[in-house]
Amino acid sequence: MACTMEPLAKKIFKSILVAKLMGILRAYFCINEMNINQDFRQTMSKKFPFILEVYYKSNKPSGMYGIRE
Repeated sequence: MACTMEPLAKKIFKSILVAKLMGILRAYFCINEMNINQDFRQTMSKKFPFILEVYYKSNKPSGMYGIRE
């Protein structure tokens, strides 16, 4: 029975790994777009204000001032 479950476990592991990688890439591109585009930051503030607040708080220790204004 263990032999038949092994391919299923590998498929599940691979699909979870791919989903996590896609999430990380999406977060990277979202942060990059917030760095570049002021209109995108305004859209994010309307739809997801908590994400924008985390973005501003994470930029403060890195020395990036003036983005919020």
